[in-house]
Amino acid sequence: MNIRIFTTAALLACSAAALAEGAFTLQFDNPAQGGGFKPEHLLSASYGFGCSGGNTSPAISWQNPPAGTKSFVLTVYDKDAPTGLGPLPAGITAQGRNLPRGALQTRTDFGQPGYGGACPPADRKHRYEFTLTALKVARLPNITADATPALVGFFTKANSLGEAKFTVEYQR
Repeated sequence: MNIRIFTTAALLACSAAALAEGAFTLQFDNPAQGGGFKPEHLLSASYGFGCSGGNTSPAISWQNPPAGTKSFVLTVYDKDAPTGLGPLPAGITAQGRNLPRGALQTRTDFGQPGYGGACPPADRKHRYEFTLTALKVARLPNITADATPALVGFFTKANSLGEAKFTVEYQR
């Protein structure tokens, strides 16, 4: 099975997974103590938001996608921002390093492809929702590396078989 992962706020990747029985679940692998982001998963200083993280993607894994799943879309969404068994390795870069073969990273809300780490305003807690959507199609139509997050979201919802989610809270 081919698994495509697209993210409208962070990263896109692809990997192989097997269908299994049980609930469709998604988990954050190896989180920081207390369940939050490690420094390397925070937004880098180059974005100008006051954070100084490594801007590398965290590792996640999932299991038991719905029957008929042909691909996946992974989104990471800051629910508090003013804008509104298959593994994914840590450290996927905007240049595609560590990106599984056949994967596509689309443009993020930062205007470029790749993972954009967490960076809430100082002394404010934000919730970062990771959602893995199982798709009934092998590839989303009309999606290229230049696609907007809204377009990826539209085609994701139109082709969804189910979702698995988790939320990470972070305050700096």
